[in-house]
Amino acid sequence: MILVTGGTGFIGNVLVRNLVSLGYPIRLLINPSTETPRLPPGLAVDVAISGLDDERSVRASLKGVRTIFHLVGTESRGIHYDFERVDIRSTRILAELGREMEIERFFYLSHLGADRHSAYPYLKAKALSEAAIVASGVPYTILRTAAVYGKHDHFTEVFARYLRAFPRFVPIPGDGSAKVQPLWVDDLATCLLLCFEDAKKAFTTITVGGMESLTVEEIFLMIMEELKIQKRLLRMSPVWHRQLVIAMEQWFPKFPRTYFWTDYLAEDRITGIDVLPREFSLVPTRLSRNLSYLSERG
Repeated sequence: MILVTGGTGFIGNVLVRNLVSLGYPIRLLINPSTETPRLPPGLAVDVAISGLDDERSVRASLKGVRTIFHLVGTESRGIHYDFERVDIRSTRILAELGREMEIERFFYLSHLGADRHSAYPYLKAKALSEAAIVASGVPYTILRTAAVYGKHDHFTEVFARYLRAFPRFVPIPGDGSAKVQPLWVDDLATCLLLCFEDAKKAFTTITVGGMESLTVEEIFLMIMEELKIQKRLLRMSPVWHRQLVIAMEQWFPKFPRTYFWTDYLAEDRITGIDVLPREFSLVPTRLSRNLSYLSERG
């Protein structure tokens, strides 16, 4: 049995579909909520309802589980993040319980730039979560990913809504020259599956990214081209841009939740262009050729 946290989210949905298609039994660990969970339609999966910080319930959900994919995160919540509880504490609890119950593999998604000394709260939280996993002693594989894109993502689709939120001038952080390495969600799912099937990937941390190193400005221009809109990009000090995003998210509940990206895009977030071909014999999909989902209707 494979336990997946965040299995109803953007990345989790794609991974779960792949695992089910390969015949693996799946259990989704879902946080209690008044909202109906967005379960992957048409898939036979087991479901356990538990808060990730409820040790007793989490232990019960791990009965019969041999592998954990821990995908839950808070970057999509904007200013309403809870890094300490959702990212750090829940990861520590899950990893320690995994070790206690002799889980064979523990997979975790982190971010490029994760550093316990980072000035950026989310990247610091990711590094502390990584450290908790390593300290637990559970056999782990950590993937430090570039920005992940695809239909229903929290990257390009958020940027598309951000572009539409401004009538003429669109503020961007800094001079727009910070570089990112977008990774197609299907390529990330393939990397996870290949790690799952390779015992030699245990006790390793791997950085993964796409085959294009693009500036923030280039990405915004690509999205505008796909959406067939024209707006001027207004370069803004990262500090002032961060304050603007915080204010907009506070004042306008429907404003795109871009708080995470104000920190992420403050510096280059890149790794080797050849990582996927070298580590996984995989040629990643180019962002520049794969944005058609942004202009789809419905």
